[in-house]
Amino acid sequence: MHAVLVTGASAGIGEEFARQLAAEGQHLVLVARRLDRLEALASELKARHNIEVACIASDLAVAGAAQALVSELDTRGITLGGLINNAGFGDRGGFQALSLQRQLDMIQVNVTALVDLTWRLLPGLKSRPNSFVINVASTAAFQAGPNMAVYYASKAFVLSFSEALHEELKGEGVAVSALCPGATDSEFASEANMTNTLLFKAGTMTPQAVVSKALAGRRKAIVIPGWKNLITVWLGKVSPRAVTRKLAGLLQR
Repeated sequence: MHAVLVTGASAGIGEEFARQLAAEGQHLVLVARRLDRLEALASELKARHNIEVACIASDLAVAGAAQALVSELDTRGITLGGLINNAGFGDRGGFQALSLQRQLDMIQVNVTALVDLTWRLLPGLKSRPNSFVINVASTAAFQAGPNMAVYYASKAFVLSFSEALHEELKGEGVAVSALCPGATDSEFASEANMTNTLLFKAGTMTPQAVVSKALAGRRKAIVIPGWKNLITVWLGKVSPRAVTRKLAGLLQR
């Protein structure tokens, strides 16, 4: 099977990537911890779009999970024309107040597993015409984030890494894009303890709108969906970093 792989596909932006890629007629590999949700989504998409969908349960917070996932693809004879590194999570609170293990797991999922999967899957992607990688970063990538220090830093890594790969690989037929959404209506806010913050109270985008923008711009280095997010990022670039980090901290309250 020749497919697009989506991590974190059981809910939110990842689930919506699966839905919109299925509507394009793409075969899919759906990856997340919750196999029951993946299988329910797969049954729906296969019936609606007449595509093949493989489901693989994987906890990318576990060291070695990315290597095991790639081995499973090889065992099943699955090749890829696209990779959506969507799996990730955040948590709100002071660096010292949050669990160290929780924050190390965040780095493992948001950064290490993303790099690991991308490195292992790139040779296959290079062999396919018009292949692509979308790494889900965030508007958080453009400034430091007091009260979510590790999350913001992890997304800054994803943005920088993706921009560098975009330049390295554009001559080799692989498009690499960093998707930088702002507040989005998904499970992320509740998982990160952010539903009552000023950031989310100010309004959210739908996963449908975010993913539509991402897929339309999959060959661009950076995709920032929504005019409010574009303005926020632009203002951050022209403001002193001392101002942007203070504002980011206020939005997490």
